[in-house]
Amino acid sequence: MTTTRIDTPQTRCKIGFAQSDITPPVGIYHRMWGAALHDRATGVHKPLMATAMHLEALDGSAKLVVLGLDHCILDGAELDAIRNRVGRTSPDHVAVALSHTHGSGWMSRTRAGLPGGDLIGPYLDKLADICEAIAKQAAGSAHPATLLYGTARCDLAQHRDFFDKGSKQFVCGFNPDGTADDTVLVAKAVADDSGETLGTVVNYACHPTTLAWENTLISPDYVGAMREVVEANTAAPCLFLQGASGDLGPKDGYVGDTTVADRNGRQLGFAALGALEALPPPGTHCDFAGPVGSGAILGSWKHTPASADERARFAMWGTKRFVVALPYRLDLPKVDATKAELAKWEAEEATARAANDEARVSECRARAEQMTRQLTRLAAMPNGPAYPYRVSVSRLGDSIWVFCPGELYQVFQTTLRARFPHVALVIATVTNDWQPGYLPAAASYGYGIYQEVIAAVAPGSLETVIETVSREIRALLS
Repeated sequence: MTTTRIDTPQTRCKIGFAQSDITPPVGIYHRMWGAALHDRATGVHKPLMATAMHLEALDGSAKLVVLGLDHCILDGAELDAIRNRVGRTSPDHVAVALSHTHGSGWMSRTRAGLPGGDLIGPYLDKLADICEAIAKQAAGSAHPATLLYGTARCDLAQHRDFFDKGSKQFVCGFNPDGTADDTVLVAKAVADDSGETLGTVVNYACHPTTLAWENTLISPDYVGAMREVVEANTAAPCLFLQGASGDLGPKDGYVGDTTVADRNGRQLGFAALGALEALPPPGTHCDFAGPVGSGAILGSWKHTPASADERARFAMWGTKRFVVALPYRLDLPKVDATKAELAKWEAEEATARAANDEARVSECRARAEQMTRQLTRLAAMPNGPAYPYRVSVSRLGDSIWVFCPGELYQVFQTTLRARFPHVALVIATVTNDWQPGYLPAAASYGYGIYQEVIAAVAPGSLETVIETVSREIRALLS
């Protein structure tokens, strides 16, 4: 079968963007890595940013507000507070998506008693104010526009479940033999009246873990340089959405050198730009126009205006919000045992400090941090046999936008995109909540892989989410 027509997925709606710097003050509690020896941020690599995108159906019947924040994790209560501030009477239409940069520090009020922790509460209060302000600004600037979707490839992300034969264990790091989804999904909002680019979206799955325990600077990691590249060439805000990157990370990572993060970001930025530049004029598709005699017999193609029915399809809108009950794993750690393990490592750290054993101090702090985070996860788990996993799926014209919490393995997005190849699938994870943490593939359980070891839900949970989301997408498309 010969292809004689190429369709570009599109959405027609009202669109507005706004942005603001949300960089915390130097000196704030910054430690994100267990092996880190510092507690406070000593400076700023690049600013952290908040980007608001307001989408509204042309008839005003529905809207979606997406807030992209350069943070790693925020407590559920903080995200709820932001959504309530932005959404007021209807917070369900607000999605707060974190870039998951590990260079932002852990902004949790539970860390108030640690060095620099006294700055966290005031910072989070200000963050909610900023989010509300830019959401209003984006809504106020919204006017009829078209979102055009395209894809590119970028091998920044690599598989990160590596088996170390020397120590006979899995480590979380670059696995050159593993497969990695290299899909970069982009969207460009083009104003109907002026043809101006209002903003762009870059959706890519890769843990922002270029910078690790040696880094003491506040940083958006690779996302910062990526955004600079795209915004410099489009003169418009760029919203980054983190994809399903539970088992994906940069090949060059776990360093303290910010130039490596910038290099990684430029790699993704240039790939995204290539896809953005390749997008056709809005409201068109590309048709084979027939042969042309010119010495050689040439084949010509042309951009053809979309029909009235197609334009009506571009403006279609629908949303489904639902809860998937994910059973807890049977061997979920207990609070008392975790507290005892934490006390053990804190005592060993004190001993190591007395002996001036810096390597042992680093190891003990890492182990203690693991137990502290485990306690945080356990405290956030609702009572009962299953975790109520909340997902939002929206159809906007020829696109499907999936917003889900936690950190999902890449098979989530690769399976959905294989099942629905003719729509643009935007996959935003770490959205509206960090919990329940990792959702690994069932086949990865039982091998001592980090993501599986700390997962709160049982094997098969990710596959259950895939099937449930697939059913809802089919319903929306029908």
